[in-house]
Amino acid sequence: MTRFQSSKQKGPYQWYIHDNGATSKYISTSASYKNPASSDALGLKLTIDSTAKWNSDMWRTELIPQTTAAINKGKVIYHSSVMHTSTNAPNPAFEHQVCFFESHFTELKFGWINGQATTTPDPMLRWYAVWHNVAFGIDFGAGSVTFYHSTGADPLVQTAGPISTSTSSDGADWHLGVLRLSKSGVSDGGAIDWYYSGVYIESGTLATSVSGSA
Repeated sequence: MTRFQSSKQKGPYQWYIHDNGATSKYISTSASYKNPASSDALGLKLTIDSTAKWNSDMWRTELIPQTTAAINKGKVIYHSSVMHTSTNAPNPAFEHQVCFFESHFTELKFGWINGQATTTPDPMLRWYAVWHNVAFGIDFGAGSVTFYHSTGADPLVQTAGPISTSTSSDGADWHLGVLRLSKSGVSDGGAIDWYYSGVYIESGTLATSVSGSA
């Protein structure tokens, strides 16, 4: 597989992997990978390991939407559900940037936060074996982000925002996936798997149902 097609996406995704191996090593789809509450037929598994390196020691595998739709204009809502399990689980001693824009004005993170004490990863940034459904309500004109969240099959609820920020995007820089920062003195470990489901971008009224937009 060289492209992942979402049922809600207007165009293909470009993968972002720094390795010459088969794409299927890092990106795969299956009905078993999706949130059971999602109406999508398939979910996505993304894998990072020591062969998927960028800028020396950062591990990363991401997909970037390739579309002419105005996903960086006005008011839009970026939806995704994310999970990992105890199998090939991420190490919280590393910072993981999960689903982010190039300018990092809003994103999910997991584990240690770069710059903090090395022994104190943020416990609020750890999860496994449960689907976390998130939506970023971005007002590119006003420069603000509102955050919505739920777990499992529960409908999304607003948990933060709107928060003022520099909403900078060229419409081709939203990374669906994970980038793990390097960290001195910590063993790299083996492959890490992340699961994604219910990925789409909408405008207008927020679809709170995890099954997807109408």
